Amino acid sequence: MYGYGLLSAGAAMVLVLAVMPFFLPFLRKLKFGQTIYDLGPQAHKAKQGTPNMGGIVTAGATVITTVVLSVGRCVTKGDPMGLACALWPLLFITIGCTAFFGFPDDYIKDVKKDHEGLKPKQKLIGQMIVGLIFSLYCYFFVGHDVWLPFTRTTWDLGIFYVPIMTVLVMFITNSANLQDGVDGILSSVTVIGMAAFGVIALVFAGDTTGGEPAAWMDTVFPGLEGNPWFMAIAILCFALAGASVGFLFFNHHPAKIFMGDTGSMFIGGAFVGVAMLTKTEFLLIPICFTCIMSSVSVMMQTTYFKYTKKKYGEGRRIFKMSPIHHHFELCGMKENQIVLMYAAVTLVLSALAVWSVVAVF
Repeated sequence: MYGYGLLSAGAAMVLVLAVMPFFLPFLRKLKFGQTIYDLGPQAHKAKQGTPNMGGIVTAGATVITTVVLSVGRCVTKGDPMGLACALWPLLFITIGCTAFFGFPDDYIKDVKKDHEGLKPKQKLIGQMIVGLIFSLYCYFFVGHDVWLPFTRTTWDLGIFYVPIMTVLVMFITNSANLQDGVDGILSSVTVIGMAAFGVIALVFAGDTTGGEPAAWMDTVFPGLEGNPWFMAIAILCFALAGASVGFLFFNHHPAKIFMGDTGSMFIGGAFVGVAMLTKTEFLLIPICFTCIMSSVSVMMQTTYFKYTKKKYGEGRRIFKMSPIHHHFELCGMKENQIVLMYAAVTLVLSALAVWSVVAVF
């Protein structure tokens, strides 16, 4: 089973490394360059015009690798219908997040040269539609309960599952988007986080000896297709991890290309989609901790600024700038230092998340 993980990661990485050298000059020719936000760190002004939409290559490599290997595995195993259980829902939320609001936002920014991109209301409506459809699918075909880490039990949310998960989709996709503000930062945490979710999916697919899933899994995941279900998820996780490694060759500081909303929304959709299909929503907290803190820091900054402006007549700030990675920049940290710090935190917390699963098998 682990061979499929390594194969998917390697294939996706090679695809990105092979395609990107041709895609970069194509974007430069079309002048699809990043428009830098005026209120951002001044050091980022030098990045004006850097090719954007690199996430198209990352997403494309991930989807192609996942479909080919998932279909190939199910056909060779004599189970051609087994892949349908998890593959298509995963493709819906990842591609949906990209097509509905990721790519359009990049197009408006880079082609129309309007930094505002999609209006906040337009983006939220798109995220809500995708999140609602996916949440309803999971409610009826996966279950309306979530797995409790370090246990063999789940928490049934009942009818509240749909609205809560819809909001979760919106929150995680926006968090991934906010995280993508420093060269290589989102790609780095994606490599680690997706590898962790890939290992978790493999553990769910079969026990640590590579055999059948543990008996208690029948009560947690009743009615699912077992091994093919989790293998399709694992293949996508490792494919995205591999594609992100390939993208890092071009996205590390100083970045030759940015992933844009096309890539960050795809990644956010992948994280929340995998978590919901494996009922491991609580594991998003450690695995996506840095992404979550990007959103939390923005909410804290905005709320405190509005509160102090109303009370004192002058808005005050908690951080020098939000999201919080910009605060670290303004405190004197180099971009590579911030990326290494975020990667280290994600590695430790992702290891804890994997342990929470392995401990109960």
